[in-house]
Amino acid sequence: MEENQGVWVFIEVNDGKIEGVSLELLGAGRKLADKLEVPLAGVLLGHEVLSISKEVIYAGADQVYVMDHPVLKNYRTESFMKGVCILAEKYKPEIFLYGATPNGKDLASAVATDLSTGLTADTTMLDIDLEKRLLEASRPAFGGNIMATILCKKHRPQMATVRPKVMKALETDTGRKGVIIEEELELREEDMRTKVLEVVKDVTKKANLADAHVIVAGGKGLGDQQNFQLIHELADAIGASVGGTRDVVEAGWLPHELQIGQTGETVTPKIYFAIAISGAIQHVEGMKNSELIIAINKDPNAPIFDVATYGIVGDAMEILPKLIHQFKELSKEKGGEISYV
Repeated sequence: MEENQGVWVFIEVNDGKIEGVSLELLGAGRKLADKLEVPLAGVLLGHEVLSISKEVIYAGADQVYVMDHPVLKNYRTESFMKGVCILAEKYKPEIFLYGATPNGKDLASAVATDLSTGLTADTTMLDIDLEKRLLEASRPAFGGNIMATILCKKHRPQMATVRPKVMKALETDTGRKGVIIEEELELREEDMRTKVLEVVKDVTKKANLADAHVIVAGGKGLGDQQNFQLIHELADAIGASVGGTRDVVEAGWLPHELQIGQTGETVTPKIYFAIAISGAIQHVEGMKNSELIIAINKDPNAPIFDVATYGIVGDAMEILPKLIHQFKELSKEKGGEISYV
């Protein structure tokens, strides 16, 4: 294992653009690499992606390993796994990070199997044990009731998939210099066991909490599903998205895709309303990086006030109707549109 050096980040690309989670991982990887005093590298696979490699350096990488081949035009487990494993076996990274996206999780598990190494899935925190050079990958366990730190002591590379929105990307620095290393991939389309016949984009309107600028989230403290409708009314009044805690989802008041927390979505909106939410760590981990947090709770000692920017101590059932009325009046004054810039 002494031969393995360096921190790698798999760079996921869609429609010619680097996914946000890859930029976030370059920010996190930069900290890990600096602690270990090793280079940070991006791993970029695709077709006609060489021009993107400079963006990886601008985002914090020292090196970029590029495999540019027509067989890599669309993601397939077989082709991407072979490409990544060729690079890993040749250059021997110490740590390898992937975004916890559908493609990232699929690729990471395939690579871990092929390289006979460990993989921590859905990580939310990363650190380094400098004395032992171990990646400390932490993630929710036992239904989100505890945080487990997982180590890979006997195999390399140490690998983890990391949830989007939990790490912070660095500021783009177009003055950064780095090394671009191009590698060949000897694969033919006719040798592939799967074929991409067509790529169909999902154009349905689905709630995407991860991209929401304003979120109104409610907790079990609202009492019942009928009272929870006030959350929807407030969200409609201010043009926000709706979210909730795990208890709310388990009670059937919201679908699972609107759950916020360690076992749900991680969000970073400009404004986050936490209404009748106590502030358990499972929920706070999923929203604590919001720019501005407004909490409403009748318990003055509720933990949510520890992370809130502004707190209102009171009964949400009395406060919400007044807020909804005020925002509707403001919306009328503004011609039906409220700006949060």
